[in-house]
Amino acid sequence: MLFKNTPKEYDRENMTPALHKSICTGETVAGFIDNRTGKFKDIMLIRNEKDLKSFLKNYNVDKSNLKSDF
Repeated sequence: MLFKNTPKEYDRENMTPALHKSICTGETVAGFIDNRTGKFKDIMLIRNEKDLKSFLKNYNVDKSNLKSDF
């Protein structure tokens, strides 16, 4: 196979993987929180468990390391 699904990189020292959940709409977005500024950078919309598994696999993140942000 020419293109392999290699995990994408992120700054593990300064970024924390997180799920941002909207209280009003129930929408969930996966992304990273910048530990220095506290800002959330959204990466992908999570519509179902398959999307979540895709995010975890793409960024080599363990589900237990995800922080929930509201």
